[in-house]
Amino acid sequence: MNININPKLQKQLHGLHSNLNTLIQLYEKNNLSNKILLSGPKGIGKSTLAYHFINYIFSKDEKCSYNLNDFIINEQNRSFKLIENQSHPNIFTIDLLDDKKSIDVSQVREMISYANKSSFNNKPRLVLIDNVENLNTNSLNALLKIVEEPNENLFFILIHDSRKKILDTLKSRCIVFKLNLTYDKSLDVTNKILGINIFEYLNEDLINYYSSPGELVNIINFSINNNIDLKKISLKEFLLLLINQNYYSKDKFIKLYIFNIIQNYFLYLLNKTNTKDNIYMLHNRFIKMNYNCIKYNLNYENLFIEFKTKILNE
Repeated sequence: MNININPKLQKQLHGLHSNLNTLIQLYEKNNLSNKILLSGPKGIGKSTLAYHFINYIFSKDEKCSYNLNDFIINEQNRSFKLIENQSHPNIFTIDLLDDKKSIDVSQVREMISYANKSSFNNKPRLVLIDNVENLNTNSLNALLKIVEEPNENLFFILIHDSRKKILDTLKSRCIVFKLNLTYDKSLDVTNKILGINIFEYLNEDLINYYSSPGELVNIINFSINNNIDLKKISLKEFLLLLINQNYYSKDKFIKLYIFNIIQNYFLYLLNKTNTKDNIYMLHNRFIKMNYNCIKYNLNYENLFIEFKTKILNE
């Protein structure tokens, strides 16, 4: 079993039904800002929500339109097929490219060229930017110029991981939708995506510190692909495995998520100890080292070695 959770291919929307209804109501009343920021933890379904909203807009006059009663995209509708093939003429997407630490200015310039062209139909055009927190200085400045005065009938949907900061200069130009799932709701969504009970694959220690459905499903996919039994492994043992086997450098999912996993381990330590000052000190040091790795493009190996020896005590 390997579950594909690519947002543009998810025909069923889970957990964020009320958020989709809100977006649709605002859109239908012509009250929706043309700059939308969907902000929430990684893996809760922000991008999936965006694609369902987009499909609702473009499939309205199609034979197999969006099923708003059950929050399902009809895979036979033309818009779904065009989006799946990345060939929809009214949609432009930007995301962090593989092996890149930031969204490059060339990606934004390509979008600006698209936005400045005349539309061949009267439908709105949408620019979807995922992982907007990864815009670098040049790409952010280029984006701000067109966001400031967008062309008519052009909408921006920006996807933001709320665990990471974005500049107020961008946030202040958007209407912000803060999205979240409760712990119980997150488990319910995960079980529906998997079709099984999550506790059959992960022990409670891991589940308690991975509340996002996307993270949970990706961890299960990772464990299956690498033949790791996560039913019998603790959070600390999991981190040791990732560091000792260098998964942080060779596995795409772990490369993206290991810092969230480490943050969760700090939360775990805070819940388990009375000497919180030392944990805060170690956490602040780790954050500073991580910042320096990003700023100066340093190798992460020393960072993880220190985390292993000083925090995992191994």
